[in-house]
Amino acid sequence: MQLGLFVVVVFLSSMDLTGGSKAVKGKRQRRISTELSQGCARGCDLCSEFNGCLRCSPKLFILLERNDIRQIGICLPSCPLGYFGLRNTDMNKCIKCKIENCESCFSRNFCTKCKEGLYLHKGRCYVTCPEGYSAANGTMECSSPAQCEMSEWGPWGPCSKKRKLCGFKKGNEDRTRRILQAPSGDVSLCPATTEVRRCTVQKSQCPEGKRKKKDEQGKQDNTNGNRNRKDTKDAKSGTKKRKSKQRGAVAPTTSASPAQ
Repeated sequence: MQLGLFVVVVFLSSMDLTGGSKAVKGKRQRRISTELSQGCARGCDLCSEFNGCLRCSPKLFILLERNDIRQIGICLPSCPLGYFGLRNTDMNKCIKCKIENCESCFSRNFCTKCKEGLYLHKGRCYVTCPEGYSAANGTMECSSPAQCEMSEWGPWGPCSKKRKLCGFKKGNEDRTRRILQAPSGDVSLCPATTEVRRCTVQKSQCPEGKRKKKDEQGKQDNTNGNRNRKDTKDAKSGTKKRKSKQRGAVAPTTSASPAQ
């Protein structure tokens, strides 16, 4: 019997606690609703007395400013320096730039304007322009060699090898262009003015090679002719010598003694 009474008492106590909790929760919700209904700043659709604006109108950006331990939301038509605007379907936000020495940025990691005295190059800030780059037109933006003004490429030259146009099958051909304008007048910042590529042609004999071959053939013919003339001369000389010897070899004569 006593156990049954104890169970009833515990049940009734839990009912009181549940009711009290619901009452506190309802009172808190009424307080928040009262705060939100006190009237928001212009452009703010939902606000709180403690945290400022919680949701801005669709075309505006919400910026959270820190005030001690609190963050106060305000609505702006565009984001201030050091922030970039990020548009979302639920709410547009101002996000702080994460790039060192950046004054304004296009995205979290791409700067569009550096702090005073620094140079901008490919979304980053530098004390001086990187090697091979220079500030363009008195600005603080580093220009690249690609900004040189170049003429059109000329036609490809003839295929050659070691400055010769014949006597080979594979060689090189080149073409050139001119620098019309260089950044700060420094032509070393501009790209190459000469381009070379391999080429293949039908092998042809050089004219000097033909003359040389003809000269060698002529010398050979002269040598052969001289040799033939010498051989002929020697043969004639030998014939004359043989005939001379034959005339010089006369048989001895004998005189007949008188008959007694």
